[in-house]
Amino acid sequence: MRRLLVLGLNHKTAPLDLRERLAFSPEQRKAALLALGARFDRCEAVLLSTCNRVELYVAREIHGHPRHAELAEFLAQNRALKLEDFQSRLYHKVERDAVSHLFSVAASLDSMVLGETQILAQVREAYEAAKDAGTAGPMLHPLFQRAVAVGKQIRAQTALGEGRVSVASVAVEYARRIFDVFTDKTVLSIGAGKMAERVLAAIAALKPRSLIVCNRDAAKAVALAQKFTASPAGFDQLPDHLAAADIVITSTGSDQPIITRNMFQTAIRRRRYRPIFVIDIAVPRDVAADVGKIENVYLYNLDDLQQAVTATLDKRSAAAQAAERIVEEHVSDFAAWNRARMLGPLIDHLYQRSHALAQEELARTVAKLSGVTDGDKQQLEELTRRIVNKLLHDPIQVLRDSEPGHAPMTQYLHTVEKLFKLENDDAKPEGEA
Repeated sequence: MRRLLVLGLNHKTAPLDLRERLAFSPEQRKAALLALGARFDRCEAVLLSTCNRVELYVAREIHGHPRHAELAEFLAQNRALKLEDFQSRLYHKVERDAVSHLFSVAASLDSMVLGETQILAQVREAYEAAKDAGTAGPMLHPLFQRAVAVGKQIRAQTALGEGRVSVASVAVEYARRIFDVFTDKTVLSIGAGKMAERVLAAIAALKPRSLIVCNRDAAKAVALAQKFTASPAGFDQLPDHLAAADIVITSTGSDQPIITRNMFQTAIRRRRYRPIFVIDIAVPRDVAADVGKIENVYLYNLDDLQQAVTATLDKRSAAAQAAERIVEEHVSDFAAWNRARMLGPLIDHLYQRSHALAQEELARTVAKLSGVTDGDKQQLEELTRRIVNKLLHDPIQVLRDSEPGHAPMTQYLHTVEKLFKLENDDAKPEGEA
């Protein structure tokens, strides 16, 4: 019997400088999942790490490990941080609340930008990574498959993704505050991430004079440049392009800033202190924070853009409410399915054990009696069977029909196991863990 829990932080609970310290690259995520599985036997885990959240979804034995505190300690050790640096920013949820949270995440209801589509792909990617690492099991497989289905349904059946205010549109809004015209401007895109591509597309729609795509991977730079009729460039040319650019969009996978204050001071002098607009969408950040203190440098990161996005959320409340209703329906359906999945083997086991005990006692009693015919024995067996069924009927019916409000379902099932001593019984049905 397994219990579901989630522990994490996001853009609502933690600032960007903390989120970037806890973020995982794909390689780091794989290593973390393997380490978690090695440390906690029979633990299932999916690690979701995006620019706006880091969350661990775990399924383990009801009184097994890891607990929430152990997951927090694992994150601290894995990212070489002090637990007290982020512990107060963490949230943790169990059972139905954990299911509801994941479905809301996949539906983009918990995103910085309501209706954004990237999070669904990120949820799917996190699940695929857990499958590859062998850390997704009988609880997390159906859970994440349902979460992806929920996200798809909401995109298809609601207006949540229509006319959304996005990071890209907010970036354009900020750029308009700085520049009156764009036909004489040069745009430099560093990195080839999906979000950076969206911002680049929004800026490109303003028809700037020239576009430059700079990336470590030359093939990716060429592909993105062709998409926007831009010029590809290598990283060795970055200082020169910084000096020429009026708008810089950066989103690489570097774990350290690629643009420092000294680099930018040189660039701003070469451009004779003309204003330059920088959108840093990377987590961890690509641009050192003190670059924003340089005169005529307008630096915006994800947290800056979030403030503008948040101000528009109330305009989309109807679509959000429709999406929330869909989420709640799926949460209830999943809870009922999971409840039946756990109840079936337990009830079968309870009946088997109870009838086996009754038959043992009956056989012992019959052996002490004389003159018991086969007909008498059949009647006694039928009587024993009816008594066991009647004794078990009411508690099992209550267990099937009730929806516990003050404790997770797994606690009720575990209580039945304890009361009837089913936990360590060698006579468990095949396939029951």
